[in-house]
Amino acid sequence: MVGIVTWGSYIPKYRIKAEDIAKAWGSNPEQIKSGLMITEKSLPGIDEDTITIAVEAARNAVRAARIDPKSIGAVYIGSESHPYAVKPTGTVVAEALNMGNKYTTADFEFACKAGTAAIQVSMAMVRSGMAEYALAGGCDTAQASPGDPLEYTAAAGGAVFLIGLENVSAEINHTVSYTSDTPDFWRKKYEKYPAHGGAFTGQPAYYRHVIAATSMLMEKANTSSADYDYAIFHQPNGKFPTRVAKILGFKKEQIQPGLVVSKIGNTYSGSSILGLCAVLDIAKPGDRILLTSYGSGAGSDSFDITVTDKIFYAREKNRTVESYIQDKIYVDYTKYLKNTGNLR
Repeated sequence: MVGIVTWGSYIPKYRIKAEDIAKAWGSNPEQIKSGLMITEKSLPGIDEDTITIAVEAARNAVRAARIDPKSIGAVYIGSESHPYAVKPTGTVVAEALNMGNKYTTADFEFACKAGTAAIQVSMAMVRSGMAEYALAGGCDTAQASPGDPLEYTAAAGGAVFLIGLENVSAEINHTVSYTSDTPDFWRKKYEKYPAHGGAFTGQPAYYRHVIAATSMLMEKANTSSADYDYAIFHQPNGKFPTRVAKILGFKKEQIQPGLVVSKIGNTYSGSSILGLCAVLDIAKPGDRILLTSYGSGAGSDSFDITVTDKIFYAREKNRTVESYIQDKIYVDYTKYLKNTGNLR
């Protein structure tokens, strides 16, 4: 069964509190925190970008696997903030891992679900025999215009997964996708900041696609919400995944372990898959996990995953999401603007 051999995460250590952003704009901090269910968010260092985040996460994944990097035949990194318009992120990741030259790569982009799309393609590459292993993930230094509501959530971080057939720590039993042309969030060429449809991003965008994809998956897998030990949904804020989980019949204890958004914000392409990493950091053999991503534009990928006894080996040399969450340095609003490129 094709699945996740190992995984790697990375979250920059810099944080800004939601109340500090609110104070900068004269907003009510308590109203912001309660409405978005966000207390603080991560931001990149002055020398960090999507590539450096992907490199760190990929190194963690490969270190945990203890394999020769040259056995990796594909690298797919999803992001909304690839540093180059013309030059792939994947080649730099491969070079940093000393993968040699016998691999294929392509950068993925589909808003916040580019990372899960990369996982699906990697599954096909491995299952077909075109690659022994494939690296797939999503990383972002999310953009938000100063003063926009997105500023409270747009964060930095990412996760990368080693996909293979041997020593699989989490089998991917099923995956499905639900996609439509629903323009709830976009950034046109040469524009620095994204635009969004306000309340339109909830329904018919986020809720429609997440509910449809998750329902399709459970029908395919012949499961119900009660069959899963953990459930992770895309986390643009704390409110959306909490509400969609309730609609779909999941309990708070099923979603809480993977709900990292309140502590680090929305890492866009890394959002739902960082939640998956947090769950894999603590899951036991036999545990069943449901993961559903969401990307504006719009679409959702949903996965049914079963943890195997290889999970302990995969964790021996890995760093947890929680350790990154706790390793933090708070900055003020001016420093935040400098690090995110909003103030030069």
